[in-house]
Amino acid sequence: MRIAERGSDSVAGDDRNTRARLRDTAIEIFARSGFGASVRAIAEAAGVSPGLVIHHFGSKDALRRECDAHVLRQTREANRESLERSPGAPAFASILAQMDTLEDQGPRMVYLIRSLQAGGDMARELLEQLAADAEVTLRAGVADGTIRPSRDEPARARYLLAQSLGALLVDLVMNPPEDWSDAGAILRSHTDRVVIPATELAVHGVMADDSLLDVVLRYQDDKPGGRR
Repeated sequence: MRIAERGSDSVAGDDRNTRARLRDTAIEIFARSGFGASVRAIAEAAGVSPGLVIHHFGSKDALRRECDAHVLRQTREANRESLERSPGAPAFASILAQMDTLEDQGPRMVYLIRSLQAGGDMARELLEQLAADAEVTLRAGVADGTIRPSRDEPARARYLLAQSLGALLVDLVMNPPEDWSDAGAILRSHTDRVVIPATELAVHGVMADDSLLDVVLRYQDDKPGGRR
């Protein structure tokens, strides 16, 4: 009886390992080729039959949902580590120093970009998560004096997120990658193009005085209900 139980456990473990391997292969293929990639292409990359993929996941849509959930979990874990660092020049220098090791995160990073391009529930959940994390970082910076306070911290976090990710997506249209499987090259080339103007804008702003902000604040005050 115990032998049979061990055999069942072994089979279940093999199934879990196979399922995880198929999921990871699907993430790589979706990142490289987009979400139009077929079950057959994923199966060929994994060295199995398309039927085995369907056996484990039921459908391509179900496989995609499992990939989404896994990538979101990985992203939350990575973000937790970054949230432990205080914002400011030392933290940013550390991020830049890690640009040479982006290959380690390759499929996940490109999968996230593909998800933002595709839209849908995955993209919305990712953006909500990133916006919440950005607000935490900004508030920490305000608390330790490295970031100026905002009249509306949640709105600022969402705007900065939209600005940075929007810049990335526009840059990918203007400078399409030759190799979507090379996340390091994609993100390094984007960073090289935007890091100076983006940092200059963050540190010095654009306008020489507050007159434009005064106009906007008066406009908001004059609207029915005024500012929040």
